[in-house]
Amino acid sequence: MSATKVRTGPLAVFEANLLAGHVALVTGGGTGICRGIAQAFAACGADVCIVGRKGEVLAQTAAEMSAATGRDIFFVPCDVRQPDAVADAIAQTIAKFGHLDTVVNGAAGNFLAPAAALSANGFRTVVDIDLCGTFNVARAAFEALRLGGRGLIINISATLHYGGTPLQIHASAAKAGVDAVTRNLAVEWGQFGIRVNGIAPGPIAETEGMRRLAGSAADKAKASVPLGRFGAIEEIAAAAVFLRSSAAAYITGTTLVVDGGQSVVAAAAHMMMT
Repeated sequence: MSATKVRTGPLAVFEANLLAGHVALVTGGGTGICRGIAQAFAACGADVCIVGRKGEVLAQTAAEMSAATGRDIFFVPCDVRQPDAVADAIAQTIAKFGHLDTVVNGAAGNFLAPAAALSANGFRTVVDIDLCGTFNVARAAFEALRLGGRGLIINISATLHYGGTPLQIHASAAKAGVDAVTRNLAVEWGQFGIRVNGIAPGPIAETEGMRRLAGSAADKAKASVPLGRFGAIEEIAAAAVFLRSSAAAYITGTTLVVDGGQSVVAAAAHMMMT
């Protein structure tokens, strides 16, 4: 008998047991895009631990995801800026599920700020969470990921740093660093059977970033996308499921851009589109 399918949306193409036997730790998994990735992994049969700073948010998310997927969603409150806390979260995940072969680095901090008014502490905080947190988790997970010979790290990036983005110098710098981490770890850790890839979402509906765009700002953002719409969280989640699947077994060191074509629109083309 063939396996049942995940029935709705972009995930419908994947078999329900596609990721059976995999164990994933997803940072930032309590909300937004990484919540969607964690739920997609669970819906496709993986065991999942979600990590974030707010235990009450994680508890609610884990309960909702368990109800939606029928799987036991584990959670560990953890600040990815703290290496000891990260190591403990990984140890708890392995104690719960027996091993760890997948890490999604999605914990992030961001806010809008003009560079001339951005404090050194504000800049440092975003870099510490996004960039240093990504390294902290990857480094702490290394031994576990290499044991099974099929380790995977997915770093959630962005397209902000592909050009100059006003009010986002801190996040742009952090995500540019995340892309560098992706490439370097792919080169160093490929010998251990660990693949390292990134996903760079464009404007995604029902995320905090889109909620900050009001009225005409949201309309302008949508007009800048060649496909003429915002993306869906489930579309980013589907990209993550693909990268974890055997179909992506020869893909490493790559950041997959999922943005409806927005990042490749030249300035002149954008003027004609709007």
